Amino acid sequence: MVYSKHETAIVDEGAQVGEGTRIWHWVHVSSQAVIGQKCSLGQNVFVGNRVKIGNNVKIQNNVSVYDNVFIEDDVFCGPSMVFTNVYNPRSQFTRKDEYRDTFVKKGATIGANATIVCGVTLGEYSFIAAGAVVNRDVKPFALMAGVPAKQIGWMSRFGERINLKVNDAWACPHTGDIYRLENDLLISDFL
Repeated sequence: MVYSKHETAIVDEGAQVGEGTRIWHWVHVSSQAVIGQKCSLGQNVFVGNRVKIGNNVKIQNNVSVYDNVFIEDDVFCGPSMVFTNVYNPRSQFTRKDEYRDTFVKKGATIGANATIVCGVTLGEYSFIAAGAVVNRDVKPFALMAGVPAKQIGWMSRFGERINLKVNDAWACPHTGDIYRLENDLLISDFL
């Protein structure tokens, strides 16, 4: 085994788990799940069958990654955040054929107790505030907060708030990345 798992964790036969990944207490990984290298799945995480998780993803305690959720590299999923996969569920009617794909792009952060309604894309390095409810696509680097979530600013790849006016430039003091605001999109020299 090239990954580590706690004795209480269940990794179903057939699941693909990358080298260096750590799976903690009471986790369940379904048989068709694909998990990359150097990930961390905190206590009480569930990973469904039609799920792909990239490298260096951190999924904190009490998160369920249901079918049709696709997470790229370097994503952070905060404690007890929620993914959905059916837009209008009813207990009486089975709707597994109506699952909507949700995409979480490279470097995105999802805060504690946030809810991601199925069928959306969270752009690269977007930042979803704790408790936010996202029900539409999110631009790269966008800072989203509230219910429903609205964009309240921009975040750098390093995770610092950026305040820019159109045609201004900002250099991250930590990474040296340069950011510009053009046509209501944050543009960076590395993305």
